[in-house]
Amino acid sequence: MRLLLKSATIIDRDSPYHLKSKDILIVNNSIQRIENHIETDVDKKIELDNLHVSPGWFDSSVSFGEPGFEDRETLANGMDTGMKSGFTKIVVNPNTDPVIDHSALVQFLNTKNEKHLIDIFSSGALTVKSRSNNLAELFDMHQNGAVAFGDYKTSISNTNLLKIGLQYAKTFEGLIQLYPIDNNLSKDFQMHEGKISTALGLKGLPNMAEVIQLKRDLEVIRYTNGKAHFCCISTAESVELIRNAKADGLDVTCSVAIPHLMFTDLCLKDFDTKYKIWPPLREQSDKEALIKGLRDGTIDMLTSDHNPMNIELKKTEFENAAFGSIGLESAFGALNQAFGLEDSIDYLTRGKQRFKQPKNTVEPQQPADLSLFNPDKEYTFSEKDIFSKSKNSIFLGEKLKGEVYGIINNAKYYVSGTA
Repeated sequence: MRLLLKSATIIDRDSPYHLKSKDILIVNNSIQRIENHIETDVDKKIELDNLHVSPGWFDSSVSFGEPGFEDRETLANGMDTGMKSGFTKIVVNPNTDPVIDHSALVQFLNTKNEKHLIDIFSSGALTVKSRSNNLAELFDMHQNGAVAFGDYKTSISNTNLLKIGLQYAKTFEGLIQLYPIDNNLSKDFQMHEGKISTALGLKGLPNMAEVIQLKRDLEVIRYTNGKAHFCCISTAESVELIRNAKADGLDVTCSVAIPHLMFTDLCLKDFDTKYKIWPPLREQSDKEALIKGLRDGTIDMLTSDHNPMNIELKKTEFENAAFGSIGLESAFGALNQAFGLEDSIDYLTRGKQRFKQPKNTVEPQQPADLSLFNPDKEYTFSEKDIFSKSKNSIFLGEKLKGEVYGIINNAKYYVSGTA
């Protein structure tokens, strides 16, 4: 493959070409030349309005449906959704049916991914069937390419099992993913516990449910000298605990879901189920602390936390509605609107190395792992902007900024509107 990008503005703070408009020649899976003007024989020349290019975007927490919930999303359509949303690498959660808790299911995902532009990586379950009773086949899944292990949005109530899991994963440098929510405090909750939940008469989840579990998990990590990643933290106290843990030398990272940077529990005052997500939307002070933590690096990466749900699970009474929102399609537009272009690209490209993927830059002799976009298009996000089979987006009706053109990866390309 010989591909030529014309007049592409490079957004990459680690590249000497940052903020410069250049022609980029790509041969197979490598950037060959970056110059002011390139004329050469190529298979495809790409010239697009206000074309911008950055290192390929990464998402550490994406849920599809297959196997078991294909009515929500198939792997094929999910990978297409990631591709059209500008992502080149995503980590797929194990919340399928059956749960991804053994090597055969990791191999199944590998087979589905073989010929696609986008790279998907498995996060295997930490325990068998994610039931917190026995450790899953961690090493076998690792041998087949699983990049992390965690029970999706389920905390490990058995402290000794967590200790053993962290110690065992150390033998092959495995990464344990943790979801800090106290199971006893979180039973039957509907939203964040605060003034809004009290006014609505809904059972709330207090901040301490996350904080108590996070403190315990950090102590186990300290004891085992383990390696862990906390997924989707949501409270100001959690940011401070992670900050202190890093200062103490613990091998921990964490992520935040994009909706928690944009919305608060005030959005639920009208019982709109699109705002019902896990962990729940918190208060303004939490939102501000999460943004500060992302900016100063305490929060290592963000995630769309893409989680498709059937329409009947969302279009129902609030108490019966499922938690979750899709997020791949809206990720760039929401971030770009809120944080501006350079910071948004920085956030979208963070975290690859934690999940054993190389960090790449836009310069010659680097892999052609790239996202293509126009950062200036403004629009109101609607169902026509959704590629997923499910349409349960928290961002429906929101003003977003930025259009994704496509991606280049694995010596292939997808660019919307081109042959």
